[in-house]
Amino acid sequence: MAKWCVIVYPYGIEKALTPYMIQKTKNSDLRSAKSSKKDEFYTQLSDIEKELKHYKSHFKGKVVYCNCDDPRVSNFFHFFSYNFEKLGLKKLIATCYKSQSRDLFSKNNSEKAVFLEYLGDKNRNNIPDPSEIEVKELKGDGDFRSEESIGLLKQADIVVTNPPFSLFREYIAQLVEYDKQFLIIGNVNAITYKEVFVLIQSNKLWLGPSIRSGDREFGVPDDYPLNAAGHRIDDEGKKYIRVKGVRWFTNLDFKERHEEMILYKKYSPEEFPTYANYDAIEVSKTKEIPMDYEGEMGVPITFLDKYNPEQFEIVGSSRTLGKKMSEIAEKGSYSQGGPRFYIKSSDGTYQRLYDRIVIRRKQK
Repeated sequence: MAKWCVIVYPYGIEKALTPYMIQKTKNSDLRSAKSSKKDEFYTQLSDIEKELKHYKSHFKGKVVYCNCDDPRVSNFFHFFSYNFEKLGLKKLIATCYKSQSRDLFSKNNSEKAVFLEYLGDKNRNNIPDPSEIEVKELKGDGDFRSEESIGLLKQADIVVTNPPFSLFREYIAQLVEYDKQFLIIGNVNAITYKEVFVLIQSNKLWLGPSIRSGDREFGVPDDYPLNAAGHRIDDEGKKYIRVKGVRWFTNLDFKERHEEMILYKKYSPEEFPTYANYDAIEVSKTKEIPMDYEGEMGVPITFLDKYNPEQFEIVGSSRTLGKKMSEIAEKGSYSQGGPRFYIKSSDGTYQRLYDRIVIRRKQK
């Protein structure tokens, strides 16, 4: 459970932005920043536990940084503080807007930005007591892009959090720039971002194993509007919504990533047509990748849920490989849109497909 703490407080987005950001940001960007309060999703502890169990060996002796987390409501902070000794952590750091109240999990209206450091259980009661968690005030606002937050990032070995989906490109870029290991939550469509896809293609980023399909339930702030379907309010009045297409993004390895996908289908040109604007066959379902085809294949982006880098090579994506349809077909015979692959229909028109990843089987 995490949120971008810079935008959760009611005193206004303008006070949360640094002077430099205010100077450089246009009015449209400010409106976008305000609307990003919709990114304020609190990850369930059960979802964190299901994913983190695959990476226990990575954390021994490491500094973990949660730079989009409010310890009052963050299950990320809860998980790592209560499992500090079990994981063998060296230090846990979290940054957020928060007062220096002794009761770390109390509600308050302070506009002070602070960072928290936890070095483990001192009184041997197996509980991360408030007296054991050092709270230090920041000079700035706690934005993950601020100099102070970057200074803390440099101390860290692994970053684990749920960053705002609307800032995912920028967040990933910062982690790559400072060469950090990470485990973060994002929308599955982030796979198609060119800044993210190049990392996936070069085997520097992949999807985690615990979320492979469906949606996930997140807690939301008390003032979050429950307009969409799939929401609920529990007995304590806490709000929850279901979010589709959620995935873990990481560069921490795990054994399931190297399990070979079992293939059973055989290739036939009738069942696997070739694209009109690229020389590859269409495979609409990952499980139906033909076992005997050696050429390039276009598969859904959810293929990455089962991607084994020893079994397949990622050639590219439909956003960059497909030729312009204007060079192939007459205007009016295909639907307009961004770069995608097309399949020719029996009536002579062309069907525009969803984003595809182009893969090729590796020779054994």
